[in-house]
Amino acid sequence: MARMCFMFEIFEGQEAEYKKRHDEIWPELVTAIKDAGFTNYSLFRRGTHVIGYFEVEPDAKTAFEKLGKSEANARWAEWFKDVIVNLADNKGNLLEFKEVWHLD
Repeated sequence: MARMCFMFEIFEGQEAEYKKRHDEIWPELVTAIKDAGFTNYSLFRRGTHVIGYFEVEPDAKTAFEKLGKSEANARWAEWFKDVIVNLADNKGNLLEFKEVWHLD
């Protein structure tokens, strides 16, 4: 199992909309996320900054490849283009944090 923490930014003024859309997350997207191997997935927001954390099997690369084939994920990503400023760096990589310590 791998753990990952990442961040991104939403457009100013879209904070309530970002929350509303997640309050109404589509069941088929939740299924696709779980089927891809993601667990213990959380998002936290402070102002326009969002921090995400998840655990994944077997690894993030494999899980993202599987999730990327999901029609629900493609629709969700398209729907959020007016809300999310940047989800990745200029090479397409998540803005990932490196783990420095973990308590089991």
